[in-house]
Amino acid sequence: MFKIAIHPGWQVQGTRADAPAGLDTALLLRLLARIRTSGSIAAAGRLEGLSYRHVWGLLRDAERLFGTPLLEKQPGRGTRLSHLGVVLLLAEDRIRARLSPTLDSLASELQAEIRKAVTPDRAPLRLYASHGFAVAALVEWINAANMPVELRYRNSTEAVAALARRECDLAGFHVPLGQFEGEAVRQYLQWLDPREHVLVQLALREQGLCVAPGNPKRIGALADLARPGVRFVNRQAGSGTRMLLELMLARDGVPQQAIMGFDSTEFTHAAVAAYIASDMADVGFGIETAARRFGLDFVPLVTERYFFAVERATLEARRLDAVLGILKSPAFVQRLDALPGYRPVKTGDVLTLAQAFGIEQEGGQPS
Repeated sequence: MFKIAIHPGWQVQGTRADAPAGLDTALLLRLLARIRTSGSIAAAGRLEGLSYRHVWGLLRDAERLFGTPLLEKQPGRGTRLSHLGVVLLLAEDRIRARLSPTLDSLASELQAEIRKAVTPDRAPLRLYASHGFAVAALVEWINAANMPVELRYRNSTEAVAALARRECDLAGFHVPLGQFEGEAVRQYLQWLDPREHVLVQLALREQGLCVAPGNPKRIGALADLARPGVRFVNRQAGSGTRMLLELMLARDGVPQQAIMGFDSTEFTHAAVAAYIASDMADVGFGIETAARRFGLDFVPLVTERYFFAVERATLEARRLDAVLGILKSPAFVQRLDALPGYRPVKTGDVLTLAQAFGIEQEGGQPS
């Protein structure tokens, strides 16, 4: 079979009459990333299958276009990126973090459409979930098993609402352990019916404060978000993470309007982390995996359970047997365990809402 991927790309155009031709950044960014790792232009060229002369010419063209160096020579220690070189790579990280959920969803939609034309009798598994590292790992496993899957990245409330409308087969959402579990569950019970839906547990994960390396602002609690000079970046309204943050701020008596940047939003944990890594904010609220991926420090505040909601009828029809097999496999559990901030606890276990949250069959409210 096949897999479709759509990647973001950007170009730089000179504005002067004597400026070099437009620069396609894809190769340039790959070379800069390899130079950052190896400290060598020649090594970067070899890894890309290019001659030193070709690489040097591309770098010189880019430097003429920008009007400033991309590299700095370190006597006896090779080559490192200039400030501009670092900024370009951070910009690429931020672009990918922002656009990847949309592009991945589009690629999955296109893939499902083409597969339907090729094999019309194989209905894809429809998975709606917020963008996250464990969900992405599961989709990789499903694709590797040659199972048709249609992935749509949606926030938690959108995902469970889609399940209630029978627009998807699996709806990913997350619920905090402890004080805020009941309130979070009540939000989702607008769409989840204990008589019709059951849950498949994916993992536990840590949510907290993502801060710059070394935590220079000494941010250790939610109250610190309201300190003068602390720049915050938020998740979008409707996301499970935003809902949890607002509950925690209300508990601690921290007014939202006192937080600089509270209305500045990103749509993924990775985008929040990339924003901080680019020094556009000092702190965000998100998962540990994203913080570590972007070289940030992390202050844990709350543990969550991540679930997939599913109709009982879908489970009883055994349409999810292959997915449950992946979730229960030692290799996949090991993959989850390698993600910072994730713990594969009861991965693949099927729970009723009563078992998960103490919800009665008829009452529909958490005990």
